[in-house]
Amino acid sequence: MTRLGTYLFRLFAAEAAALFGVALTILYLVQLLRIVEVGAVRDRGLGTLFWQTILGLPPLSIAFLYVCLAIGLARALRAMQGSRELHIIHVSQRLPVLLGTILSYAAVGTLLVWLLGHVIAPIAGRENNLIKAQAAADLVGRSLVPNRFAELGDGVTITVGGRGADGEITSFFADDRRDAETRRTYIADSAVITADELGYVLQLEDGTIQYRTADGQFSEISFERYDIALERLTGDEDTGDRRGDQTTYGLIARGLSAGEMPSEDQRHIAERTADGLRVLALCLFVAAISAFPSGRRREPILPVEITVLGAVLFERSVTSYAPVPGWAHELTGVVVLIVIAIAMLVYRLRLLAPLPREAHSR
Repeated sequence: MTRLGTYLFRLFAAEAAALFGVALTILYLVQLLRIVEVGAVRDRGLGTLFWQTILGLPPLSIAFLYVCLAIGLARALRAMQGSRELHIIHVSQRLPVLLGTILSYAAVGTLLVWLLGHVIAPIAGRENNLIKAQAAADLVGRSLVPNRFAELGDGVTITVGGRGADGEITSFFADDRRDAETRRTYIADSAVITADELGYVLQLEDGTIQYRTADGQFSEISFERYDIALERLTGDEDTGDRRGDQTTYGLIARGLSAGEMPSEDQRHIAERTADGLRVLALCLFVAAISAFPSGRRREPILPVEITVLGAVLFERSVTSYAPVPGWAHELTGVVVLIVIAIAMLVYRLRLLAPLPREAHSR
């Protein structure tokens, strides 16, 4: 990379890092307040509290990262427009260096978001889920006092008849009233708290699950064995997919070993890939609207930050409503935005193309 390219790259990265640093600080504080408010760690210490807060940042930071990268690029180009540096680059015919640096910046940002989405966020999610599962196991273990009703959370009541020396529970009963539409009751002759590859579970033996709907209808299911995730009793309704969060490599390996990849895994991989491609799409879009100097002395009526956010909203709207089936649905919006940005770039470059010699002679 040339000295000019290095200077431009540092300029773009500095603007993006400043924005992302502010966003990351706000995200951390919001996560910390949320975890403290809900008591997610159940008195497991300040170290666990801060570590769980950090583990919750990667999934949230992905969305802010690609926006900050695009806005940082736009703000740097706007500053170059104001200082006439952008004019000098064009007059000295260094536009290829500028565009090449923007592509390098977009490529680094794309790889960074892919690293977060495909690897770091799933690993952090698994570790975070393990902490929650351990907290849930501790809470359930302390609440299982024989012949005494205990509240595990808002709307969950549990009681047991006795506890054996080996940890076996007799006469298990749990009433889950959190869902206003369906009330569930778990009854089992015996139960035991154990762990599997996904976390802590409560294994119920020889019992029934009773359902009662809002209109008074009743149904009952008998079982010889039923495993229920402890998080489901202590706070979360649906933990199956979250507890099994895996990296993209793990999803692909699981699909190859099974001979077929589930559609849900394909959607996860496509969604993570689309997050990285949004960096490329937004950077190309910003280059098309801001990498070319203008003779206007006034600032545009619409700030460039709002323009970038509008492009993000457009891309997400196309993704949400595009009639594309399967995993390709997750890539629809970002592909459309990339095509639009490239078309705008080509149009702007053709306007700057030198006239033929015949035209000059005339």
